[in-house]
Amino acid sequence: MSDLPTPVNLMLQADSSLVLEGDWTLARHAQLKRVSLPQAEAVRRLDASRMTALDTAGAAMLVQLLGATRLRDLTPAASGLSDERRALLLAVASAMENRASDADKQRWRPGDGLAAFGAMMVSAWGNLLQFLGFLGLALSTLATLIFRPWRWRITALVAQMQQAGLNAVPIVALLNFLVGAVVAFLGATVLAEFGATIYTVDLVGYAFMRELGVLLAAIMLAGRTASAYTAQIGSMKVNEEIDALQVQGLSPIELLVIPRLLALLIMLPILTFVAMLAGLLGGAMVAVLTLDISPARFLGIVQEIPLKHLYLGLSKAPIFALMIALIGCLEGFKVKGSAQSVGEHTTSAVVQSIFVVILLDAVAALFFMEMGW
Repeated sequence: MSDLPTPVNLMLQADSSLVLEGDWTLARHAQLKRVSLPQAEAVRRLDASRMTALDTAGAAMLVQLLGATRLRDLTPAASGLSDERRALLLAVASAMENRASDADKQRWRPGDGLAAFGAMMVSAWGNLLQFLGFLGLALSTLATLIFRPWRWRITALVAQMQQAGLNAVPIVALLNFLVGAVVAFLGATVLAEFGATIYTVDLVGYAFMRELGVLLAAIMLAGRTASAYTAQIGSMKVNEEIDALQVQGLSPIELLVIPRLLALLIMLPILTFVAMLAGLLGGAMVAVLTLDISPARFLGIVQEIPLKHLYLGLSKAPIFALMIALIGCLEGFKVKGSAQSVGEHTTSAVVQSIFVVILLDAVAALFFMEMGW
């Protein structure tokens, strides 16, 4: 005798009962695909007394024939079903219903773009409020430490100054040197048409003193230091080291945030000054090699630039440092507990820091222009 499974069949009775026969299993997959039920909406009851076997493939076919919602409604009162088969039908119906619901949500509809924009604005507003709360917490902690020198963590501060500032000097200087050379080349090319190549020196001087020096240094630290802060604090969050600090009665803000914040507040103005010098040096190289401007003449023109432009550029450095440090630390505290979360928040810290730096620089430029500075 053959041990092949019983053929699949179904019959719709006059009393609206759907009788299931045979093996509703993967072994009968070819037959399952040929089964049809034109009057699925007429089914009121299920009779599985003649069903000899059932697996996930057969349950999925029943979902396709009757619909997930109808099958889920009919299964509890179905006759001839064991508890195991009843649970299988309910599980498959629920899973396929959820999948259909997710697919329906992913389908584009008119207004989805507006809804996404609204969700983005709500998220941005929430992030802003969270940042302001974190800013207030950091400043209040800093204020309490000012009058308690025995709680100052000088070693941690110096270590962060080395990591965030001293180690960044070569790359900041090189970047600004190259940009200074590019600006000088561009200025010489344009001003040569008017016979005013000597003003290339003023272009480089004003650009790096007011804008490019502090902007390029801040963007470099936003990509280099903010990401490091997020990764370091995020890794501590994943390893539950921050929880361990709190259990011991120690403040993570005092131990982790304040040294990093003070390190950037001290080092970014210094890096900004280094960036200005490097940019001017790059412009001087181009002026000497291609414009026949002597180093003494270049230096003399730079000295004629009012010092207020240098001060205006340096005045933006502490604000940028504050934003970069707080964003980097805050994103680190947002890490949930996985390597993927660390990567996502590190990326978010870099993007937010660069965006905020450029936005604040634009606002400062408009403010200085309106003030006549």
